[in-house]
Amino acid sequence: MISRPFFLLTTLLFLLSHSLAFPNYGDVLKRQEVEGASSRTGGRFRPVNPPSPPRPPRFTGAKLVHDRAHPWKPLRDGDVRGPCPGMNTLASHGYISRDGVASPSEMVTAVQEGFNMENKFAIFVTYLNHLMNGNLVTDLLSIGGKTSKTGPDPPAPAHAGGLSVHGTFEGDAGMTRGDAFFGDNHSFNQTLFDKFVDFSNRFGDGFYNLTVAGELRFQRLQDSIATNPQFSFKNVRYFTAYGESVFLINFFVDGRKTDKKLDMNSARSFFKDMKFPPNFFRSPMPMSTEGLDDIFLMHPFLPGGNVDGKVNNFVVDPTSATFETDCVLYEDILNTVKGLYPNPTGVLRRNLIKNLRFFYDGFSGVFDGCAEQFPYGQQ
Repeated sequence: MISRPFFLLTTLLFLLSHSLAFPNYGDVLKRQEVEGASSRTGGRFRPVNPPSPPRPPRFTGAKLVHDRAHPWKPLRDGDVRGPCPGMNTLASHGYISRDGVASPSEMVTAVQEGFNMENKFAIFVTYLNHLMNGNLVTDLLSIGGKTSKTGPDPPAPAHAGGLSVHGTFEGDAGMTRGDAFFGDNHSFNQTLFDKFVDFSNRFGDGFYNLTVAGELRFQRLQDSIATNPQFSFKNVRYFTAYGESVFLINFFVDGRKTDKKLDMNSARSFFKDMKFPPNFFRSPMPMSTEGLDDIFLMHPFLPGGNVDGKVNNFVVDPTSATFETDCVLYEDILNTVKGLYPNPTGVLRRNLIKNLRFFYDGFSGVFDGCAEQFPYGQQ
């Protein structure tokens, strides 16, 4: 076992050799001494060379996931949760660390094991989140808001703010979370869930299905246009909003059912309680965005947003990515990353290059025909 004095000495030598590359990491030893013992890494943060994303699991059929090895436990002080009910549930059952902070490779494993998410799709969404909202030096990502458990802050304008950061992955017109303009974009919203139930009763005979998904998605867009003067619905959010609409059907319906209809008790269990329903089985096959086209075509909608700080002032943005222009989405994501990390050096640059490679591996498995780009070079 490595002794604590030896660890501190080697860490100090590392930090001194990289102090120009990481100006915000100069005081990391002091922070290590004051970080709480409940930290994801025990209060000691050091740069991590990120491993390659997990491969598909050997067994990809339905199986019990609310099992003895993964009991639900209530939140403890300091645990973080965010806008994604799926990740919240996986954390509450211990598929990732229960404090809500994990590495992207751990998250890919968790969504594959807990929901049977298709490997390339899991890599795409996880590393997209990590590039925009994670700590690329410590290789940790919060499923909620910003927390010291991911390590010292990266150099600005990067933020390591977690999945709750508005305007990167999380966005407006969520089904059970309010728009950020109104102050809380990550907590369960009972009023919106009541609308979810109402639409399920009106269009799905008490169940959430593809028809309900299409009607509710369109209605939530109209709600935000009418009430949110800062409403924005383009590029990444344009894709994730339709993805979240079908996510519930592909991953929250018990894998032993064949009707692909989500009952309201199960929906409440995921959305509000962050808990698998009793005796829940995951999907019988790897899934991603099956059904998205059906939802979109019910009420085709172009990307854009309200302008001039006014409600009911929606304007289409012709520069945004659409479902016909996947490569524009790739360009937008790269531009966002370059804006967060304009001049990376040292370990940060190395990890950016690796994470962009991992992200493209997932992206190219979901979307075809976009050439890989290397804004920070290649290794």
